[in-house]
Amino acid sequence: MIRRPPSNPDRRLRLRRKSPTPPWLSLAFRVLLAFGLIGVALAIFWFDRDGLRDNADGSISFTDVLYFTMITITSVGYGDIVPVSDQARMFDSFLVTPIRLFVWLIFLGTAYDFLLKGVWERWRMKVIQRKLHDHIVVVGYGTSGAEAVSELIRRGADPSTLVVIDERAPALEVAEDCGATVINADGTRNATLEAVQVGRARAIIVAAGRDDTSILIVLTARRLAPDVPISVIIRSEDNEALARQAGADTVINPASFAGLLLAGSTHGPHIADYMADLAASDGRVALHERAVTAAEIGTPLAKLATGLGLRIYRGDDCFGFWQPEAGTLQAGDLIVEIVPKSEAQPGSRAPA
Repeated sequence: MIRRPPSNPDRRLRLRRKSPTPPWLSLAFRVLLAFGLIGVALAIFWFDRDGLRDNADGSISFTDVLYFTMITITSVGYGDIVPVSDQARMFDSFLVTPIRLFVWLIFLGTAYDFLLKGVWERWRMKVIQRKLHDHIVVVGYGTSGAEAVSELIRRGADPSTLVVIDERAPALEVAEDCGATVINADGTRNATLEAVQVGRARAIIVAAGRDDTSILIVLTARRLAPDVPISVIIRSEDNEALARQAGADTVINPASFAGLLLAGSTHGPHIADYMADLAASDGRVALHERAVTAAEIGTPLAKLATGLGLRIYRGDDCFGFWQPEAGTLQAGDLIVEIVPKSEAQPGSRAPA
């Protein structure tokens, strides 16, 4: 179930289903409809041909009526054949004029759907692609993907920097309501990930709902974006190692995390509360990951002025605050600390 964010109460609910009618049949229907309307106008003018006057020879033949009908429907006419009776003018005003408008709407709508729409959408896509830099790609907008987008926005991320990939139109409508850029496509395909410029992304979040699909997306994304951090939701513990082998930097198992909260609650009523406080955007404290500053080099992790130091990431090694290596910070270290929520920086990365 997708939780919809607050929206305009006047917004209309819409049900959409892909039309089973092929494009060529839709085009043929529009052409037949246009000719049918022209036929109606032709019958009207032929029925009231005595109310027309031909300024060339004074007689009205079927060819003259056909010519006058086509000219009247497609333009304002040339004045060589004109309605002269009141009845003919009334027919032209109240019957033929609406037919003329409908025919033009059919022609314009067909031109847009089959010619201009594709050109316009390709141009818009190129414009959006040029602006995609340092963005976050979310593949899958189910429960986890929707929560991730909502949490990023609550933490200060610009919605326009979020790109959502999904094959379900209703899910994409919800993401679009949040302000995210959306694409209706298969996230496992190279072309889809290339279209959203994963190579220039800041991070990739994979929440496809199925472990096999998520792992395939991670494999594809890692090949296209070797240096971009990838986080993935994996629901089976047996598949966590496969996801890491596929190239995921962070593997999150919702069931395991829930189990941690439940187990923590048995050792004290406030442990799970504090863990949830760290994870939530509306908590009083937040986890913050940052690079060591020049002024902090040589000082111990315990002496941080910005927050409570927990870990140091030094290359491929990780040191806790109790280990001797945490006694001296070095250039290039990454620090994980707990800071008051008011001091947490929007968009800062949570540690793996």
